[in-house]
Amino acid sequence: MSDQLWLVPSMPSQEPAKEAFSVELGRFLEQTDGVARSEQLFDLLSAFALQHECPWIAYSSHSADQILKSVRRAPALMRYPDEWQEHYVQMGYDRIDPIIKKSRKELGAFRWSEAYNDVSTTEVERRFFDDAATFGLKSGVSIPLHGPGVGFAIMSFARPSCRELQNKTITYLQLAALHFHLRAARVVNSRCIEKALNLSLREQECILWAARGKSSWDIGVILGISENTVNFHIKKVLRKLDVTSRTVAAIKAASLGIIEL
Repeated sequence: MSDQLWLVPSMPSQEPAKEAFSVELGRFLEQTDGVARSEQLFDLLSAFALQHECPWIAYSSHSADQILKSVRRAPALMRYPDEWQEHYVQMGYDRIDPIIKKSRKELGAFRWSEAYNDVSTTEVERRFFDDAATFGLKSGVSIPLHGPGVGFAIMSFARPSCRELQNKTITYLQLAALHFHLRAARVVNSRCIEKALNLSLREQECILWAARGKSSWDIGVILGISENTVNFHIKKVLRKLDVTSRTVAAIKAASLGIIEL
């Protein structure tokens, strides 16, 4: 970036009083009460972020078959400039995204300028931030949301201004992001439970024996059906539980109380 925007972070911007933050956060929490769709929750969070001059917001999950993968299909929950999203894909930035890299190691929120200036950040990764700034994302903060599964989610807030967000602003954004993450996961989890309750008795039997370490051939002998039939039922279980392996399906079925190991 020609003006070295990320090398010398600008002074924090002037933000509303602490009381205003509390009122805004309280209103956001009230508005989300009873909301049953992740997209609606995201709309409310976007409105909350906009009050802090953060018009750009994105929520993405980075997991490989989490037991309860909260919004795994959702880089869809994103409000970044269309041009930047297209550029991101064209440049293959998903493979070197420094925000993802830093989020794997961080427990709390961090400013993008911190990631830019990190000694482990490469020149290619710094170009990512430089490019983002040219598309209007001139400063931002990202919040890693680690859970009990093997993956994690990231909530990012960005603004077209070079001014850094104050610490107290980041604290409130982090609280709102965590609330969104938990509520969204609960919404998706309830849908998983509804699907799981539709498992047939035979499907439950097959995944139970799979959970106990039996092969499809073993399960077929135990249940008196063919190996192909066992595989057919297992595939249906994978589809209903929205996972890609029988091991994860077994863990998920157990966590939902469908089977007992």
